Amino acid sequence: MSLCFCPSPPAAHASGYTSLTPEQKMAAEAWRTVDSTFLDRTFNGQDWFKLRQNLVKAKYESMEDAQDSVTNMMSKLGDKYTKYLPPAKYQSLVDTATGTLAGVGVEIATNSDLIPCVSDVEPNSPAMKAGLLPKDVFLEGDGAKFDKTSTPVDVALRLRGPVGSKVGVTVLRDGTKIDFIIERQTIKVESVRSYIAKENKQVGVIRIKSFSGTTTSSVKDAVLELKKKGATSILFDLRSNPGGLLPGGTETASLFLEANKPTLFVVSNKGVIDAQETFVDGFDTETNLVILVDHNTASAAEVFTAALKENGRAKVVGEQTFGKGIIQTIRELSENNGGVAVTVARYETPKHNDINKSGIAVDTSTDVECPKDDALACLPSDLL
Repeated sequence: MSLCFCPSPPAAHASGYTSLTPEQKMAAEAWRTVDSTFLDRTFNGQDWFKLRQNLVKAKYESMEDAQDSVTNMMSKLGDKYTKYLPPAKYQSLVDTATGTLAGVGVEIATNSDLIPCVSDVEPNSPAMKAGLLPKDVFLEGDGAKFDKTSTPVDVALRLRGPVGSKVGVTVLRDGTKIDFIIERQTIKVESVRSYIAKENKQVGVIRIKSFSGTTTSSVKDAVLELKKKGATSILFDLRSNPGGLLPGGTETASLFLEANKPTLFVVSNKGVIDAQETFVDGFDTETNLVILVDHNTASAAEVFTAALKENGRAKVVGEQTFGKGIIQTIRELSENNGGVAVTVARYETPKHNDINKSGIAVDTSTDVECPKDDALACLPSDLL
């Protein structure tokens, strides 16, 4: 998911607004935020102003009742990425973006049946100690059931919570249901890992699990360290990378591009195009680069991939990427009422390709099931 976080806007003082109950104000604020930012100006064919009228006239018994009504309203927009975030879920997303969260220590992707599954398990994490394994399929978590309509984010939000609290998880492994009770702990998010390939000491591998505000500096440091160890080529492993913060993708790609190269075109809900390009030469414009992707490589990870591929800077191998060419913003609601995630724009690649729901084609199809600590094993021997 490509995200940006925005604080709550100043409270509106439209006529009659002050006469609303706190619950009605919360519902009206959520509607107003979506109204001003949502990409699809047809609102999926809904009578959008009628929905607002219903929201602010309703008599709510509690704030939870109002939150349920906002959730129902947003479900009618036909965009699974546009949704209401209750306070706990909103804070969980903020904590994830800032690298401070309590969870169980698993990387979540979708399998070939489009159901969320364990992609990787953090070393020494609560999940590893409990016995979760890669390819375990999530069936339930914290009381919620999961299926092919669920996203990795849906599962992640259920697995996170206060430090020391426990979460029940049910997975499917080789046809057998297995139940776990796992204690949440503070997880240090290490989104960039690097190593010298086992079979070729001239290949340095950089695995990027997600893009954040620190990814660019981490990748630069990793490249310099790998070169000190003798690497002459770099393999980026972006398998199961769901994206993250959009600037992390463009800025990291810029490390390897010459000046005045296009990286991204962002199209707003008003049709305004923001053309983004590099301003100076990156610190490394010559090292041979290869990017390994799979069907779970999405959003900001696709931005990074397309920027390097379409500028002729890297070869892309693996399998067709996910195809998420839209951008979300997370807006906080006032009075600690959580927030809303809203699709606010779409993007095009440097060659003006719209990859939404189609993905990025690879230059060479390869296996993507090799171990996460041996990405070179996925590539044909003559590719690097």
